[in-house]
Amino acid sequence: MTNAYLRQASALYQQTGLAGRVESADPHQLIAMLLDGAIERIAQAQGHLRRGDVPAKGVAVTKAVAIVGELRVSLDHKAGGEVARRLDSLYDYITRRLLFAQLNNDEPALAECMDLLGPVRRGWNGIRDSYLASRAGSAA
Repeated sequence: MTNAYLRQASALYQQTGLAGRVESADPHQLIAMLLDGAIERIAQAQGHLRRGDVPAKGVAVTKAVAIVGELRVSLDHKAGGEVARRLDSLYDYITRRLLFAQLNNDEPALAECMDLLGPVRRGWNGIRDSYLASRAGSAA
């Protein structure tokens, strides 16, 4: 087996695994996956930038912007009130900083985006038990 074949098989396995996780995920898990995906793409962009691979950096930043966009449209402004409004503003700012990083090959802007998304991800993961309890309560 060639290295190219192994990479292709690995990519296919990862795509299949991700599709399975998405299909079986509840809404809370889907948002967690989006947050993880955005952070992962930003980390990839940082690595590509450090190696001087500008095209790959561009692809990673573009994917991060798309994921943050999905996070933004997933906000429930009616139920979320002030929290949703603040997250919307944060996601807007992160998108603008990612675009700045894209245009200027600015690693500190990428790091800032990581620093901003980290607490959101930790907070979201921290409310998992409350989410499950509310679902169990509404199902009863």
